[in-house]
Amino acid sequence: MTMDWIAADWGTTHLRLWAMSGRRAVQARSSDQGMGRLSPDQFADALAQATEGWPAVPVIACGMVGARQGWVEAPYVAVPCPATPQLIAVPGDPGGRPVRIVAGLCQSDPADVMRGEETQIAGLLSLSPDFDGIACLPGTHTKWARISAGEICNFKSFMTGEFFALIAGQSVLRHSVGDGVAPADRDAFQTALSEAMARPERGYGGLFQLRAESLLAGLDPAVARSRLSGTLIGWELAAARPWWLGCQVTIIGAPALSALYADALALQGVPAARMSVEDATLAGLHAAYRHFRSPS
Repeated sequence: MTMDWIAADWGTTHLRLWAMSGRRAVQARSSDQGMGRLSPDQFADALAQATEGWPAVPVIACGMVGARQGWVEAPYVAVPCPATPQLIAVPGDPGGRPVRIVAGLCQSDPADVMRGEETQIAGLLSLSPDFDGIACLPGTHTKWARISAGEICNFKSFMTGEFFALIAGQSVLRHSVGDGVAPADRDAFQTALSEAMARPERGYGGLFQLRAESLLAGLDPAVARSRLSGTLIGWELAAARPWWLGCQVTIIGAPALSALYADALALQGVPAARMSVEDATLAGLHAAYRHFRSPS
């Protein structure tokens, strides 16, 4: 196996690694040794274990590995800034290989931060250099980023994914919405989304109604879950209207979640392109690797 470098997406819960030959992944590995399980002095050993048998080639890593609680803090770069990833060195070349961490982005007014998504945006621009529009990155904390002339101009975060997980997993609604992939009922999702955008206050008042309908009328948990998802994403789209109205939008996310956002935007007359997280991440890390090889 020929490999030039190692791409690493090191998040809070997982470490994903790819042995890379140029921009092509030749082997992939994953581990549950995420940032949340490690102290700063344990990252080197975790990387050594995860890359056992691979040569001592450079590692380019993104994600929470560069957080304040991570291996080495990679300070935030303020927007507006070029989308080219900025790299921070891990001292000492652990394991005999250079390790570089991609810095996150920050915004002072209104205050906001991202760490990991900046690499996916760099990947989008690496694959589509002329892109001018909005990148939507749905997840636990969904990001909407404005991109123009190869720069990340500004961005906005929404806690939609976290709210969904908290409500569906810890509130009284956990007894009514079931589990599984949401939404299972597209009509229920679309109706709830439209109502949440048009009359946000009615959507808020309708949350407990999901529990009541479950008790009194046997509401199908799949329908309840779809309505909850539609309500929360509808609120987000209403708040994010300046970020997508009249704009070119590309969604970078997991397939099921990206499909929800694409469906929601289509209802507003906004067609959105889609890109996988892995494709965007690897393209962004490859752009960072090129910068590492030729800093100028």
